[in-house]
Amino acid sequence: MPMRQTFDETTDPSFGRQHAPLIRQAMALQGLDGFVIPHEDEYQNEYLPAANDRLAWATGFTGSAGAAVLLKDKAAIFVDGRYTLQVRDQVDTELFEVRDLVEGGVPAYLAAEAKAGWTIGYDPKLHSPDALERLRTAAATAGAALKPVQPNPLDTAWGLARPAQPQAPVTPHPAQFSGEDSAAKRERVGKSLAEQGADAALITSPASAAWLFNIRGGDVIRSPLPLSQTILAADGTARLFLDPAKVTPDLPAWLGNAVTLEPPEALAGALVDLTGQRVLVDPAESSAWFFEALERAGATVVRGADPTALPRACKNAVEIEGARQAHIRDGGALARFLRWVAVDAVRDLPGEPDVVRKLEGFREATGALKDLSFDTIAGAGPNGAIVHYRPTQRLARRLETGTLLLVDSGAQYLDGTTDVTRTVAIGEAAPEMRQRFTLVLKGHLALARVRFPAGTTGSALDALARTPLWACGLDFDHGTGHGVGSYLGVHEGPQRISKLPNTVALKPGMIVSNEPGYYKEGGYGIRIENLQVVTEPVMINGGERPMLGFETLTLAPIDRALIVVDMLTPEEHAQINAYHGRVLSVIGPTVEPDVRAWLEGACAPL
Repeated sequence: MPMRQTFDETTDPSFGRQHAPLIRQAMALQGLDGFVIPHEDEYQNEYLPAANDRLAWATGFTGSAGAAVLLKDKAAIFVDGRYTLQVRDQVDTELFEVRDLVEGGVPAYLAAEAKAGWTIGYDPKLHSPDALERLRTAAATAGAALKPVQPNPLDTAWGLARPAQPQAPVTPHPAQFSGEDSAAKRERVGKSLAEQGADAALITSPASAAWLFNIRGGDVIRSPLPLSQTILAADGTARLFLDPAKVTPDLPAWLGNAVTLEPPEALAGALVDLTGQRVLVDPAESSAWFFEALERAGATVVRGADPTALPRACKNAVEIEGARQAHIRDGGALARFLRWVAVDAVRDLPGEPDVVRKLEGFREATGALKDLSFDTIAGAGPNGAIVHYRPTQRLARRLETGTLLLVDSGAQYLDGTTDVTRTVAIGEAAPEMRQRFTLVLKGHLALARVRFPAGTTGSALDALARTPLWACGLDFDHGTGHGVGSYLGVHEGPQRISKLPNTVALKPGMIVSNEPGYYKEGGYGIRIENLQVVTEPVMINGGERPMLGFETLTLAPIDRALIVVDMLTPEEHAQINAYHGRVLSVIGPTVEPDVRAWLEGACAPL
């Protein structure tokens, strides 16, 4: 059974009061005046196993991005705009000053608050080399010194109360889902290493190992990842460092003779074996410890992107068809859910946790759900305006007539990962809500139908989703699209659609989200999100260059009651009708007669 979403938080503001003194005691024993606590673990995961969620243990904060600094006389926690409400709900703000993670962040705090002569500790296994350099510069500005420490004082303070490292079994992910065997992948990636002049690559991302070896695990909630590290040689042979307790009987034969299974504690010695070799390491994925260990071993470190990232992002034909089937299955669950909202929830006005449980129940009923792809966001009324809001017992609201409900959710199936957002009216929506919903829809439709030449990045397309909002003096403060894995992480690079510059061109087979939004603080939130896959380039009649485009994968009706039809161009009018016609023709046959009847109305032409 998948792991259900919970609403009774396992952390609260008392964590800081309980644990900060213990950490400070351990700091003093190591001669430290401060210690930096990142959210990231040794694998740079977005979602963490309980044993590695150090920031949550130290502060009570459970968001997926953040950091803290514990000085001997004060402390601060850093979060971005997604978590401004959550952090104040979970953290003792008398103990931890709340700071912005993006504007200045930890470096600015150290530069301002550290004292001359102080020693600030950090765990080199938890920081990327680039992030560490910024911290080192900031400490030097204050006249303080940055010092690597192992074990770190937080782990010492956590002690025997720390949960055990996860040992979920690692299982094969067969060709019917992966579409390419591991030997072919390793040969292909190994060839790219040789072309870059590297003898080997040190790959520390669990998602990369999962893709490279066609394996999946269960060490991390919401992503089927086996915590592991890999050394891949240019000839395609590999050493996979994996806890023996996770190794299932059929795994060695699945990996083959060209892959050596070794325990994690053997990794340090294996790095010594790379003496004299040129080793590719991704500074965005691997911690400073690996760079320092390789340099000590006499290897030449080649900084470069994880060599599996781009081939993993470009899904093959089997993975694309799997994504289609996963979205058809998920579309049936979404149709049942949206009917429940339209028929039952508008009458009963349940709370946000009930909405989340209901949607998860429809997905479980498919019999194919492995896990959610992230904790469901169900924001009623003003909570919908909080980007990446997650209901808790303390923050949850009930649905109210005349408001909007924003539900952002996703699922993990063996054949694909889904991520979809729908905003629906609870009762009759105000004219402003409908007008702004339609602006968001116009941007969504523009990004769905665009054609573009090879070499185009997501940054070049981002404005298409924002132009209707911009024309009215409006905008949204998150990216428009992120990459999505194939039964892997719901957030996957290197591609993205965003205002932020990105040098990675969109390529056939890449799956990205299309999710413009609008958020009125204290009022309501709107987001419309589909996943779409980049299609092969084709010539347009009368054109001179082949053009790529998008195929929409997500199949779920968009609330017609929120669309101001007069604001749509004829092209947009035809586009939304065609989309709804496809939803009805594909999903209609998969659902019960009463859901089919509701779907016919929800997908009727405008």
